Amino acid sequence: MTLKILELVSIVLSAVVGGMYWGPWLALTKSMKTFKPDVFLAIVDRLNRNMAGLMTALTPIALLSIVPVLFISFGRQPTTFYLNLAGFILFVVALLVTVIIEVPIVKQIATWTVGTLPDNWTQLRDRWGLFHIIRVVTGIVGLALLVAGAIL
Repeated sequence: MTLKILELVSIVLSAVVGGMYWGPWLALTKSMKTFKPDVFLAIVDRLNRNMAGLMTALTPIALLSIVPVLFISFGRQPTTFYLNLAGFILFVVALLVTVIIEVPIVKQIATWTVGTLPDNWTQLRDRWGLFHIIRVVTGIVGLALLVAGAIL
């Protein structure tokens, strides 16, 4: 019973994290190329202010919630263990993409105004968008693996 409770907690927390990746992509990111610079800057600023603090706390908590599932299932339930391990790894990949690529780009964008946009601003915007898709995919597949580990 303890394992099932831990799986539920890790799935719910990871679903919130994955939803925070997927929601903005669905609502805005796939349309970013159509926004004029002033609108783009306002959206990035608002997304960053709304999400940065929450995700800074929530992502590590969600990752850590998977660790007890791994410990308990190791050696006893190999399917659960390996599916959760793969899900954990994908969420780590999403975190690395966020910290190494996306956050530095957002920090750059946060310093811009319409009058100070660099010549390559669309390339940076597109790079951010590409890596956001990678983060969305790793988050969704990671969550699916956690769910599969709980039901198989």
